[in-house]
Amino acid sequence: MQPVCKKLTDVHNSEQRSRNMAAIRGKDTKPEMRVRSLLHSMGFRYRLHRKDLPGRPDIVLTKYRTVIFVHGCFWHCHDCRWGNVIPKTRADFWKEKRGGTIARDVRNRAALEAAGWRVIVVWECETRSEGELKSFLRSHLSAASTPSSIVG
Repeated sequence: MQPVCKKLTDVHNSEQRSRNMAAIRGKDTKPEMRVRSLLHSMGFRYRLHRKDLPGRPDIVLTKYRTVIFVHGCFWHCHDCRWGNVIPKTRADFWKEKRGGTIARDVRNRAALEAAGWRVIVVWECETRSEGELKSFLRSHLSAASTPSSIVG
């Protein structure tokens, strides 16, 4: 079920908005870099954006057969302060675009799980506190599958 979104007045004209949207990266975002840095400090080694896996997961922990997606709250419609907002301008376009993103996420997750991969989703808003993020990662990467250096 898609969350109810509040409409947000756009403060940019269409040319400025287009320029801003074109500048948004899909790889190496700040939230993704936070997760990668923390995983590395916890002793995990990983691969990035493997093209042979559905959805090109942001982080692939091959040894643990686990993938991590770091989702932007706006783009993937997270039920939080940042994900529950859609622009007033071209609202139908944004609703359809974000709905397509959610459908793609569901397909990719199902394909990965069917192939025996464990899927973890880290939301952008969950990366704001390093302590909470570390706790989240620890709990989702169970003690049985984590390096001995982070247990305890």
